[in-house]
Amino acid sequence: MASRWERYLERWVGAGLIDAPTAARIRTYESAHEKSHGLRWPVLLAIGLGGLLLCAGVLLFVAAHWDTLSPSLRFGLVLALVAVFHLAAALISERFPALATTFHAVGTVCLGAGIFLAGQIFHLQEHWPGGVMLWALGAWIAWALFRDWTHVGLVSILTPFWLGGEWIDATRGMAMSGNIIAQGLLLLSISYFTAVVPGKETAARKALMWVGGLCLIPLAAWVPLEFMDMQRQPSLPVWHLALGWISALAIPLGLSWWLRGRDAWMNAVAALWVILLGLSNFHIGGYENMIHSLWEKVGHYLIWAFGSLLLIAWGLKEARKERVNLGIAGFALTVLSFYFSSVMDKLDRALSLITLGLLFVLGGWLLEKTRRRLVAKIEKDRK
Repeated sequence: MASRWERYLERWVGAGLIDAPTAARIRTYESAHEKSHGLRWPVLLAIGLGGLLLCAGVLLFVAAHWDTLSPSLRFGLVLALVAVFHLAAALISERFPALATTFHAVGTVCLGAGIFLAGQIFHLQEHWPGGVMLWALGAWIAWALFRDWTHVGLVSILTPFWLGGEWIDATRGMAMSGNIIAQGLLLLSISYFTAVVPGKETAARKALMWVGGLCLIPLAAWVPLEFMDMQRQPSLPVWHLALGWISALAIPLGLSWWLRGRDAWMNAVAALWVILLGLSNFHIGGYENMIHSLWEKVGHYLIWAFGSLLLIAWGLKEARKERVNLGIAGFALTVLSFYFSSVMDKLDRALSLITLGLLFVLGGWLLEKTRRRLVAKIEKDRK
């Protein structure tokens, strides 16, 4: 598998057995060899979609017949769901590695269902973050055993899901609780999205990139929605506040340093942007003036636009097309959301529709033209 020889190659470079130019030539040769002899994208799409449908079908079947099963059959079925898929993956791992990877991932997904179903069977004390913790632990163990990209994706989702669940359960109803977790998850998604760096384009890093890219825009939209009102909610204890902020910043930045090395200073700049985005919704009751009111209305739009431009510049610096594409998409969504929330209701119906049409046609054309020019520049720099 590609991830295996990539790990060996990095180990040999670190040990000084081969130099960096030789490693680059080996990586280029192996990548070209894999493209010519690897599976085509329709097969990979069918395997991925089949794995998702298999997970959904198994869980739906269990849910439909759950009430008719005895507790012993329920527990046996829970164990079988986890074991069968991993055993099937072990049997076909040599003949069809891609399908084996899918089966291993399905088995780990079934582990999560098994954990919560076992809790229901034995009437265990309800604390859902504990169940997610066990699920994440199972994903970590599976990743340590198989070292495949699917379990990297599961670990990257389940671990923050568990930590976030523990934080929500411990600080329920307290001021700034949601703001801290929103900013921490946004910064973590940026760390995931920028995991791929020149010379380190492994399947595991690409899995992190996809997870971060899919989550980045929704999380950036969530942060300003967490309204910090100091007067309506009880304040967090000081040690909760300190622990929350340290974890929200230190965990993503530590991961970035581990993945990117010295280049993690750019993630530190991104952390400042995340904090600034969180402050865009800061409100102090009883303090009103024109500047403050204007900032509350347009502040987060300006920060979204500025962040989109920073992401584009980041993509150009490290020759990553996905960052340029997402930055362009973020800028376009910022303009559209500002128009719908602050401009459209001030125009009559016909004029608002005409303006919206021009915004889509002219704005979309300009953004696409800019995107193609930037992507072409990246391709030229790579050559």
